[in-house]
Amino acid sequence: MEDLKMAIQLVETGQVKEAHELLLDKARKTTDQKKYAIVELFFEWGYFEDARDILEKLLKKYPKEGQLITKLAEIYIELEEDEKAIQLLNEIEEADDYYVHSLMLLADTYEREGLYEVAEQKLLEAKNVVDKDEAYVIDFALAELLFSANQPQRAVTFYEKLLDEEREEINGVSILERLAESYSLIGKYEHALYYYDQIDDENPHRLFKHGFVAYQANEVDRAIQLWRKTLKIDPHYSPVYYELANVYRKQNKLDEAFKIVEEGLSYDEFDKRLYYLAGELALKQGNEKAAIQYLEEAVLLDEDYKDAIMLLINIYKKDNQYDEIVRLLANVKKLGGADPYYDWELAKAYNELEEYDKAKESYEEAYFHLADDAEFLKDYGFFLVEDGSVEKGTKLLTNYVKKQPDDAETIAFLERIHFSNEGEL
Repeated sequence: MEDLKMAIQLVETGQVKEAHELLLDKARKTTDQKKYAIVELFFEWGYFEDARDILEKLLKKYPKEGQLITKLAEIYIELEEDEKAIQLLNEIEEADDYYVHSLMLLADTYEREGLYEVAEQKLLEAKNVVDKDEAYVIDFALAELLFSANQPQRAVTFYEKLLDEEREEINGVSILERLAESYSLIGKYEHALYYYDQIDDENPHRLFKHGFVAYQANEVDRAIQLWRKTLKIDPHYSPVYYELANVYRKQNKLDEAFKIVEEGLSYDEFDKRLYYLAGELALKQGNEKAAIQYLEEAVLLDEDYKDAIMLLINIYKKDNQYDEIVRLLANVKKLGGADPYYDWELAKAYNELEEYDKAKESYEEAYFHLADDAEFLKDYGFFLVEDGSVEKGTKLLTNYVKKQPDDAETIAFLERIHFSNEGEL
């Protein structure tokens, strides 16, 4: 065991490579018990291939040893060789002391592969054979599985059972927080708030979620208080600034909202949502120039930030700045932004600028994706008629009125074209 102690000491002083080489040499000429101890150290240090090589040889000598099988399966899992792990684990018999552990490993593996029902079945098998005093471990695993599988309603049953057994934390996971999160996902915000209220700590992430649930439960003042507390503990916790400022915006406290936005940007100058919100606030305050600057900054951070792009387009439209729309969207597309509505807006801008060939080209690009959009069909149809493509335009307008049969004006327009064509005949 002296070699093992020496290796551990080497690791503690940062000499991991030396420790690895020492034990690799030792593994060739030591007892099977020490070989397993070396395997565990290699596993801990991340030398999975070496651990596997040693353990595969040991398993040939002790093919029915559950401890060796489960450890080797864990190594296979780390090496992303799930099929080998599953095959090994299925060999363990129910009488083996490691049977329950093997079922839990199988459940973890199936969960990772997205096979939640199979994973649940393995855990239920484990629950049927596990010792009573260890049953809570399976209940916790079931709760976590269902939570991960987006089945919070079912997860709640197991979390509440654990809480009834006065188990408030398992493996570093707060059961109270899980219940709060589960009820929040279900939409039962008052229940979620009840559990969050029982957690007395100063964890910024948890406080942020607590505030969000309070807001969803229409306890706005409480949400503000919790978010303010979050920022007091950690002013760098950037997600809070947007939510807090947005609440003030909805309360029409524009100055307070703007103050929060500016504070948030001082900590995180790359938060596109804060720039967008700043743009909205500037518009509400009548400062269009500032709004454009903020929104353009948001688009620079994300060339496909649709909300910011569409708001900018609306501002430019109001001021008849169609050349700015062309500039904006041409740059967005150049940087990789892709949305058929961009092509539609680009087409309308070109049309206003009387650049009809470019407008037609953009309409055609948009049509490929928006052929079922009623408003687009109407707009494109009228454009084509005015551009001289009457037959194609009326066809699109006919498709439009099928979707919007109450549009009497467009129906009358189509009838006039029809009668006009008959008159020509």
